[in-house]
Amino acid sequence: MSEAGTTLPRHVYVHVPVCRSKCSYCDFFSLTPDRLPVTSEALVDALVNQARAWAERGVPPAGIDTLYVGGGTPTMLGDGLATLISALAIWAGAESDAEITIEANPESVTPEMLELLAMAGVTRVSLGIQSLDDDELAMLGRAHGASRAIDAARWVTEAGLDLSVDVMCGLPGQSAADWRQTLDRVIATDAGHISVYPLSLEAGTPLAAAVAIGDAPEPDTDVVADMLLEGAAVLKKSGLLRYETANYARPGQESRHNTAYWTGAPYLGVGPGAHGMLTAATARSAGFIVADGVDRVRYAIACSVETGLGIMPEVTVELLDRGESAREDAMLGLRLTRGIDDGLASRAGVTEVLEGLAADGLVVHADGRWATTERGWLLGNEVFSRVWAGE
Repeated sequence: MSEAGTTLPRHVYVHVPVCRSKCSYCDFFSLTPDRLPVTSEALVDALVNQARAWAERGVPPAGIDTLYVGGGTPTMLGDGLATLISALAIWAGAESDAEITIEANPESVTPEMLELLAMAGVTRVSLGIQSLDDDELAMLGRAHGASRAIDAARWVTEAGLDLSVDVMCGLPGQSAADWRQTLDRVIATDAGHISVYPLSLEAGTPLAAAVAIGDAPEPDTDVVADMLLEGAAVLKKSGLLRYETANYARPGQESRHNTAYWTGAPYLGVGPGAHGMLTAATARSAGFIVADGVDRVRYAIACSVETGLGIMPEVTVELLDRGESAREDAMLGLRLTRGIDDGLASRAGVTEVLEGLAADGLVVHADGRWATTERGWLLGNEVFSRVWAGE
């Protein structure tokens, strides 16, 4: 039984930790098939069993609104991905209008697979294109070429699924003309949602090492800012409006799952490397040791197939009190173009912080809401860190 006062999660993230190859910039947990210590079939069974175990721990799904299967590359499971989706949707009691998203890479999808996924209940595909320049794709260590990416995007829409596309700017050696060409070609796919990410050089990745030793040029922050501004203008002209720091959508095609993250909704994380967030009462029902005064529990499942795939996986836990939860909601809410209202700013104790940010030209206050300016959007890390620190 769930403890009185629990807020059961209506959002689920499932991490599939397998990729055909490791991209040069990526630090997410994934293994190539030759290093995966279980078969794809066993991986699917273990993920489903771990999900089902939450109900036995007192956290039954509450009519899931969104299910997001990411990675890694979930489409590396082949037909097993449809099996996984079907089993999870039944377990979750997914609502009839639930948003069910799978991440995919162009080289690992086929028209036949997408038809199976649509039949299994998938509504949305997030396609990791990253670039539509073959030289840039090779530098990033991607396993697909531009023509395959365009084909894959077409197959998604032909299967009747909503198409979301990821692209990156600020790549070593990427010119303004290269960036504009990728934008134009991505828009031509008729994607209803496009995510634009500046390259982040993560410690320990091959690309970061190449930049460190001078084998690749370090991205210029001013050039990156210009690319982000151009991306926003070009996408807006094509009907894709920025609604979050890195995300653009046609009206009605915003990601409901990711919006849940940015608005403080509880969610379950399943699979090695996955993260989840529960209210304190729900976490107690699930067997977490939660002291009085804790408001929110964040957990991260071990990045290990051996210890992170069982029905009771190894986890690390972060405990937030009410003030920290409110500041987190304020910080994440400022990622959205609509920003946050005065009530949340007051509960988080960050009204004075926001006034200081406004004096620096990073946020603006209008009609009872705080939102980032264009400059604040480009300098988002400064905004978010000051709000989280509360000073």
